[in-house]
Amino acid sequence: MEEIIDKIVHWLRDQVEEAKVNGLLVGVSGGLDSAVVAHLIKRAVPDQSLGAIMPLDSSPDSVKHAEKVIESCGIDRITIDLAETHSVMYGQIREQLKQKNEWNEKNDQLANANLRARLRMSTSYALATNYNYLVVGTDNASEWYTGYFTKYGDGGVDILPIIEFTKEEVREMARVLGVPDEVINKKPSADLWEGQTDEAEMGTSYDKIDAFLKGKEIPEHDKRIIENMHKRTEHKRKGAKQFRLS
Repeated sequence: MEEIIDKIVHWLRDQVEEAKVNGLLVGVSGGLDSAVVAHLIKRAVPDQSLGAIMPLDSSPDSVKHAEKVIESCGIDRITIDLAETHSVMYGQIREQLKQKNEWNEKNDQLANANLRARLRMSTSYALATNYNYLVVGTDNASEWYTGYFTKYGDGGVDILPIIEFTKEEVREMARVLGVPDEVINKKPSADLWEGQTDEAEMGTSYDKIDAFLKGKEIPEHDKRIIENMHKRTEHKRKGAKQFRLS
């Protein structure tokens, strides 16, 4: 794993040089994947790496874990609270749709959650432009295959250093890098609403997804869920469709 980490770190340095930027930025959520990426970019460009904490009605544990990640790798940090911005923006959207009697209550939670992810990414790019940094993504192989990321939210990044690795491999990487144990062992959650966990939302576990990606046998029920998620989210991995005259 140390050899793999070294390869990623060298790749990150290559991306900085190739893009002719000053450094790298990652949004630090307090979760496993962003913790690993924070450690990786700190190793790659120690003096020009930035961890952005962007609380948005986040759970106290998420903020605490994000701060512990920052401390554990020694990366520079900035904290920008997006709660008020989100409240104003989403409140205006909802109010105008309600006035037109076009508000879809059924999709409220999803629209709300996606806006949170996209606000964080917009903030990341504003910061990255200021410092002339690349925005580094945190999607792993399991999330990428199932499409468990927000299009133009946490999926809207410049580079993806851990996209080849399953959740368990990322967890192993975290142990080697020195990510705090409480972050490594916590239940994966995007913290998009109170009590939300990735596995409850997906209807299957990362262990099952990891096993599926490695060609191992898993229960048929979980296999159907994973395959359906992959098909349903193909548009996220392909980007926008383009009209061509020929």
